[in-house]
Amino acid sequence: MARKSDTAVGRKIGGLTVNARMVVFAVVAILAVWFILMNTSSVKIHLWGLSTVSSPLWLVLAVILVAGMLLGWFVRRYRDRG
Repeated sequence: MARKSDTAVGRKIGGLTVNARMVVFAVVAILAVWFILMNTSSVKIHLWGLSTVSSPLWLVLAVILVAGMLLGWFVRRYRDRG
């Protein structure tokens, strides 16, 4: 009988089970934070032609990152229920 590899199921590291999905998430999160911290200039944002807001680019990128994460979480929850 073939034995499953530890990478498919995950490995226990200090009480936390680490699998490939968690490693990819951690790498992407680190790269996203690094990218956000490197972009510190100020930008103007045009809100549908109604007004213009000036804000630091890192703040705009952080808000978009969080919005994307929330959207992905909601889509996954909806997909898992259906």
